[in-house]
Amino acid sequence: MSHFIVTNNPEVKNIYDNVIFVNGSFEDVLIKVRDLTHEGVELISHPVGASIRMFYSPYRSIVVGEKKDKINPYHVETIESSITKYRAIMAGRNIDMKNAYDYALIDSELLMASLKTTKEIN
Repeated sequence: MSHFIVTNNPEVKNIYDNVIFVNGSFEDVLIKVRDLTHEGVELISHPVGASIRMFYSPYRSIVVGEKKDKINPYHVETIESSITKYRAIMAGRNIDMKNAYDYALIDSELLMASLKTTKEIN
C-alpha cells in the first residue's frame, strides 16, 4: 500500500482499510502525523485545511505515505508549523461538537478529493 490515512473520524475508519485510527482530537491526529514524519513517513496531504472554520472541526484525516530511509525536513517543518497554527487559532476557542456530524462528512469529502489527487499524481 502506498499510503495510509491518519484520522480520528469514525466515518473514515468505517470506509477505508488503510487507516491509522487515532482515538482522540484533531490535535491528537496532528501529533500522530508529526511522530510519523519524525520516523520518515512522508506527508501526502496537507495537515490543515484551507479554511479556518475547519479548525473548529472535531475531525481530521491526513494522508501519509510509506516510511522512507531518510526524514524529509520539509514535511517535518510542515507538520510542526501546522500544530503551532492549530494551537494559536484554537487558543480560547472551543471545538464545534454541535455540528460534529457535518464536520465528519466534510472531512470525508475532503479526504476523497485528496485521495483522487494522489491517484492522479502516482
